[in-house]
Amino acid sequence: MINTTVHNAFLLLGSNLGDRAEVLHAARELIAGRVGRITVTSSIYETAPWGLLDQPAFLNQVLRVETACEAEDVLRIILEIEHELGRVREQRWGARLIDIDLLYLDDIVKDSAPLTLPHPRLHERRFTLVPLAEIAPAFLHPLLKQTSAQLLSACADDSVVVLFS
Repeated sequence: MINTTVHNAFLLLGSNLGDRAEVLHAARELIAGRVGRITVTSSIYETAPWGLLDQPAFLNQVLRVETACEAEDVLRIILEIEHELGRVREQRWGARLIDIDLLYLDDIVKDSAPLTLPHPRLHERRFTLVPLAEIAPAFLHPLLKQTSAQLLSACADDSVVVLFS
């Protein structure tokens, strides 16, 4: 039987090496071809690094994607896309050509070895919340019971997040 369930996935893209804007564009193209139809894209933001500060600034963007894939399949595909675009996992929070995080898949709550949903640190990071609140201000975090706009308003992270031109 064919799966006809359509999910809404929210993905965070980030890049701080190479031609960052082109890397995000390539990631969007591959996501559209393999994960599903991109229905909304946030603006692109230039953001300060988080976790490991001695590295170049990131470009970040959030996408809402309609997908027939289940959570584990979305994760597998985005890891394949990262690899194909040249992502090398060397240092946690280190510089990278591309990073794609699955923030939400509908309101699914999951905590397993390969995948935690919602993304466990999204509410702590302005570079995630600013573009997320831009495209989904009323989306309710299924565990914290706050909207994206409320999470952004309450976020203690004071990192610089500015529109990229």
